[in-house]
Amino acid sequence: MLDFIMQYTNIIGDSLADMVMGAFYGGYGYRYGYGYGYLSYLVYMLPALCLGLWAQFKVKSTFNKYNKVGNSRNMTGAQIARMILDNNGLTHVRVEQVAGDLTDHYDPRAEVIRLSTSVYKSTSIGAIGVAAHEAGHAVQHARGYVPMKLRSAIIPVCNFGSAFGPGMILVGCLFAGDFGTKLIFWGIALFSLVALFQLVTLPVEFNASRRALNVIRDSGMFVNEDYKGAKKVLSAAAMTYVAALVTTVMQILYYVTRFLGTGRRND
Repeated sequence: MLDFIMQYTNIIGDSLADMVMGAFYGGYGYRYGYGYGYLSYLVYMLPALCLGLWAQFKVKSTFNKYNKVGNSRNMTGAQIARMILDNNGLTHVRVEQVAGDLTDHYDPRAEVIRLSTSVYKSTSIGAIGVAAHEAGHAVQHARGYVPMKLRSAIIPVCNFGSAFGPGMILVGCLFAGDFGTKLIFWGIALFSLVALFQLVTLPVEFNASRRALNVIRDSGMFVNEDYKGAKKVLSAAAMTYVAALVTTVMQILYYVTRFLGTGRRND
């Protein structure tokens, strides 16, 4: 789950780079008029980027806060992940330690939960929340949770859209007339697959967090403070997924209005 935060950092970086390009092309009248590219990009993307930066700050600050508060059972992240797996008959799923920070994830192909050092050995409230969340993904996989299966199925085509969509848009801008417009249209369509992937990801992540919190609340092993702290950590993490989707949707809207709108038709 939290490894997504590091991926989302790249999304924000790419968007900021696009702002710089918008300033350059807009400021020098690249096909669509002086200043239009930069200002229109700001209108669409600045609110989304602010939301993303806030979500990033929120999850890191919340995790850091509750990573310093021990849970009432003195259980490590690895122990609670193991407990949830065993209770669901998933004794074959391994729990391993992985290098890095905020690199926690479940690998469905290898059927292994990989927890960062700050979670694997930690007895903090934040650690048990994150570890239980990843165990929730393992349970989803074992139970054939439909949104998770759908997300796994569309990964190849979404990766293709992410890799080639922006390039097609760029190439399309170099050609006038219907040919350029068609390239831009299909480039935007391919890039829109990123938003589809992010949309499908939301129920997967929310459900895993709900499973994790239900264990912490209903197992009878933890006190209410453990539950409240874990809920704050997972709720903050969930906002990064929402912010990523909003950022992608706003970027798609910008592409549509900038390259398929009146400015392109009148070029």
